[in-house]
Amino acid sequence: MNHSPAHIVVVDDEPDLRDMVREYLQRHSYIVSEADGGAALDGLMSKRAVDLVLLDVNMPGEDGLSIARRLRARGPLGIVLLTANGETLDRVVGLEVGADDYIVKPFDLRELLARVRSVLRRTNAGLAPASTMGRLVRFGRCILDVELRKLFGPDGAEVPLTAMEYDLLRTFAEHPNKVLTRDRILDLAHSTEMEAFDRSVDSRIVRLRRKLEEDPAKPQVLKTVRGRGYVFAPGAERLD
Repeated sequence: MNHSPAHIVVVDDEPDLRDMVREYLQRHSYIVSEADGGAALDGLMSKRAVDLVLLDVNMPGEDGLSIARRLRARGPLGIVLLTANGETLDRVVGLEVGADDYIVKPFDLRELLARVRSVLRRTNAGLAPASTMGRLVRFGRCILDVELRKLFGPDGAEVPLTAMEYDLLRTFAEHPNKVLTRDRILDLAHSTEMEAFDRSVDSRIVRLRRKLEEDPAKPQVLKTVRGRGYVFAPGAERLD
């Protein structure tokens, strides 16, 4: 098994920021290179394997989102976006191009290190980034921002959610690809308003499907497992 230090590239047009991040990550035993844009990054990657890229979104020339899209097409690689803009729609675009996580400038270096470690663990385990980016979770046509407790449609507009609907989506987001019985859903959602015997879980999932699914009559995201319960299938819809 290869235990060599991960190679990280900081791609940003601000030299001072690149130097600061490089020095900090090197103190934590990572191998760190710098690039001022996409061309310099391509040159580095032609010479040496890269495990993770810290990628500024707003750069002159080719922007970070375009670079992220190219990188994701090349295969498994950690991608963390650095952005000065915390708007949800921008983060949604980051998810769609295949980024693993994002952090908003100015950031705390300890938080950046935590994000780097988390993404490296994920990529080393061979887990694809297609369904989540940090606190964003793709649910079919929509994206849930777990931190903001908001759901956004394909056009970036907010989709109204009740508190109970949010609790259900959060529960499914925390337990992807696992069949959950109605009782288990109630336990995990910490719901005192929904009760298993009156089928209120079923009715709320029907309403959620109308918001999430391309065809609510043939659900591909929140699926029914006959005789057992429900399962969130995050890989049901690819992001291209």
